[in-house]
Amino acid sequence: MKKGLLLTLCLLLFFSFQACKKKEEQPPVPQTPGAVMPGQMPPGQMPAGPITQGPMPSGQMPPGAMPPGGPQQMAKPGMMPMAKTQVVIPDTVKGKWEAAKIVLEDKSSKTKQEYTVKLNGDFTVPNSTLKIHVGDFLPDFKMDGLKLTSSSNQPNNPALSIRVYENGKQIFPAQGRQWGWLFSKVPSIHPFEHPKYGITLKEGMKRG
Repeated sequence: MKKGLLLTLCLLLFFSFQACKKKEEQPPVPQTPGAVMPGQMPPGQMPAGPITQGPMPSGQMPPGAMPPGGPQQMAKPGMMPMAKTQVVIPDTVKGKWEAAKIVLEDKSSKTKQEYTVKLNGDFTVPNSTLKIHVGDFLPDFKMDGLKLTSSSNQPNNPALSIRVYENGKQIFPAQGRQWGWLFSKVPSIHPFEHPKYGITLKEGMKRG
């Protein structure tokens, strides 16, 4: 009886040992992907988009990145150079006008004096430190884009281009502009402003 029980225990231990050995020889079962921890990528998966290595070339931003100031810093109108206007004298007007009459107002004495000034020349205002550089006269002023011209030779909208200097320093027009304009029919448009003097255009004078 004891021998039979001992034999049975030996057989049970033998089969248990063989079963454990087979389990160890089986290949591991691939794990089912589960939740990925924040900041980690699943095994074998590459991050989306190009990988930038090293510093970016000067003047370039990484894909999708914005400059420190946001979209407003991408381009500003003030960063673009200001385009200059061009005075174009049509053939119907060229050589037809030789001078213009301007009116100088002395605000302190409340008096006005009329002067005749030649086109494309300099005029020094008597008893003052003002000098006026006179440009072109456009009898029918018209602005076409950046082109300043005359629609006809009729004085429908007379305009005179000038630059004003005081003690050798340009005071009209503002810095960055080539010409200031006087309009006889609408003198309030971009007028010459000075604490003591006022300058307005009366009319143009035809040649001969």
